[in-house]
Amino acid sequence: MDKAEKLGMLRNLQAGRDALGEAVAGVDEAMAARKPSQGAWSILDCVEHMVESERYLVTRLHAAEHADQPFEKARREAKIAALAADRSRPIDAPETVHPRGRFATLGEALAALDATRDEVVRWVEKCAGDPRSMLTDHPLIVGPVTCSETLIMIAAHPARHAKQIEEIRATLENEPRH
Repeated sequence: MDKAEKLGMLRNLQAGRDALGEAVAGVDEAMAARKPSQGAWSILDCVEHMVESERYLVTRLHAAEHADQPFEKARREAKIAALAADRSRPIDAPETVHPRGRFATLGEALAALDATRDEVVRWVEKCAGDPRSMLTDHPLIVGPVTCSETLIMIAAHPARHAKQIEEIRATLENEPRH
């Protein structure tokens, strides 16, 4: 990964985290824990899901194997980037990354997300090869996935859930209090 690609990826990672930060700004612990409806995720649940997803995807980056040549599918990278942030198309999360009440507070969950994101940033900063030549897997995609594609997913994922959090907030803020 050349310097320009690293800087671009680091900017994308930060943009996703910034979108999440804006979405949770001003959310208190009571709101973070409330579910907008039966069976729906709370804001805290969304952040927990992001933590678990990113923790898993970091393991996939570390487990990647080098291919002889790039496994470049530029159209697939663009599609992943578009779909990862698009809430109009539901994507069922694998059961292993469903929220299970692992965090007591939103602050604790955000700190865990930031710690995991720091590991992703270190991976990008230390990456000396071409992430399109590093193959791994993903539970929702058949066949090999490049580390470049995995990084695109990691960067866009918080923006997707920032939109979900905004939807949850709007529902909760318009709900009559008992």
